[in-house]
Amino acid sequence: MDLDYRLDGPEDAPLLVLSNSLGTTWPMWQAQMADFTRHFRVLRYNTRGHGRSPLVDGVITLDTLGQDVIALLDHLDVERAFFCGISLGGMTGLWLNRHAPSRFERIVVANTAAKIGEAKGWLQRAATVRQQGMAPIASGAAERWFTPAYRESNPGVVKLLVDGLANTPKEGYAVCCDALAAADLRPDVAAMLRPMLLIAGAEDPVTTVNDAGWIAAQAKQAACVTLPASHLSNVACPAAFNQQVLTFLTAGAAT
Repeated sequence: MDLDYRLDGPEDAPLLVLSNSLGTTWPMWQAQMADFTRHFRVLRYNTRGHGRSPLVDGVITLDTLGQDVIALLDHLDVERAFFCGISLGGMTGLWLNRHAPSRFERIVVANTAAKIGEAKGWLQRAATVRQQGMAPIASGAAERWFTPAYRESNPGVVKLLVDGLANTPKEGYAVCCDALAAADLRPDVAAMLRPMLLIAGAEDPVTTVNDAGWIAAQAKQAACVTLPASHLSNVACPAAFNQQVLTFLTAGAAT
């Protein structure tokens, strides 16, 4: 297994996979760890081209990122797991719900959409990064990720995440932009069969409340909640985020 990953929490607890947003690494989930590890063995991993997770030869697609999660489960000899992903990680969760439902009990996807943005914008962003590096992307990240009030109240947290984005390998970021340019799961949502919770940010300019609501209306077993956040709701509203995720993931017996 070449992906960069780590495990925390009780070895005999059910496994919960956490999947990061574009341009972040597994510390983005730190505010969830104390709560989540009370119930789960938590698997965090870094997406292809992020952290110490290497790129692979050829084109990376959303299929690649989804198959990486399945390969991790196989590597750990885990037949079924729970899943929570945000932004790009949330889109990975949607893909898993469509293409590998038998491997998951329940799935949470936050601040995501069945199609995120437009292909032209992602391809332009990838080209910018390849030509100019990560600085132009990092310079505007705080405004995309957090509300003005959160930025003012939590400058240290914001700086840590933006600095991490600035240090992301540019080709790793660019190939994931390419993957997002091509990714469109809108025709597949009605065939997503596992119980799923969508978490939206009320002030998210990237993946809107309407994007989440559309998925919830189309999927078979889906609900949607909104938190007072922008794009990184797990960071901005950790207590509410943790409560919503745990209430959903621990509800009733596995179905």
